Amino acid sequence: MHGTRAVAASGLTIGEAARRAGLSRKAVRLYEARGLLPPVERTESGYRLYSEHDLLALRFIRQARALGLGLEEIHAIMTLRRTGIPPSEDVITLLKTRLGAVERQISELHLLRHGLAHVLDAATSRADRGEDARLCRILNEADQ
Repeated sequence: MHGTRAVAASGLTIGEAARRAGLSRKAVRLYEARGLLPPVERTESGYRLYSEHDLLALRFIRQARALGLGLEEIHAIMTLRRTGIPPSEDVITLLKTRLGAVERQISELHLLRHGLAHVLDAATSRADRGEDARLCRILNEADQ
């Protein structure tokens, strides 16, 4: 049946959809398997075909992932969008929570940087004086 050609002409292959959304094919399959995308059309031979609507959803997912949102969070937002409920308040709460997590990570990274710089300074000072600069010894001394 030549209906497959007509269907193929109306959709994007997974490779094309992934390329246009800035994702890998594996990511597209994962998002579909996790329910972030509704099941897509398939050709008679089983190839997935993605619509422009699917492409918009894939781009949204990529952008949300770039902000550090998890797949569960993205799924919740997309589910609200599909029901027609404006997810404004939920999205604001979600973004505030995510921003708080990022700020905590930044604080932890500053502490890590400070500790690492301290250990590096101790190791450099020991090496400059010709002393043993073994990391285990320096860490033990830093701990005291």
